[in-house]
Amino acid sequence: QVRLVESGGGSVQPGGSLRLSCAASGLVLSLATMRWYRQAPGQERDWVATITRDGTTDFNEAVKGRFTLSRDYARSTVYLQMDSLKPEDSAVYSCSTDWRGRTFWGKGTLVTVSS
Repeated sequence: QVRLVESGGGSVQPGGSLRLSCAASGLVLSLATMRWYRQAPGQERDWVATITRDGTTDFNEAVKGRFTLSRDYARSTVYLQMDSLKPEDSAVYSCSTDWRGRTFWGKGTLVTVSS
């Protein structure tokens, strides 16, 4: 059974940085495409970023140039580095993957950007 656990959220001032982690178990990270989404209160969930099995990354235009993705195979963890944070980045961030025909989600971690 695949399990995804996010961590690293918190409160930060505008212009600050956070690094979110998505610890994945029950799969082989090097074979998985991992995605990050976010959902602000009262809004629909938005796609944020993707890292494919071959390491290709893609980002929502709203975060391009500010967010980066990386992976640590030894820890089976994907990281979302978020820099130059803006108040509109505030949301619950969740990671997701498709594995053996099923889609899995973590429970998310809350990011609040406020002065």
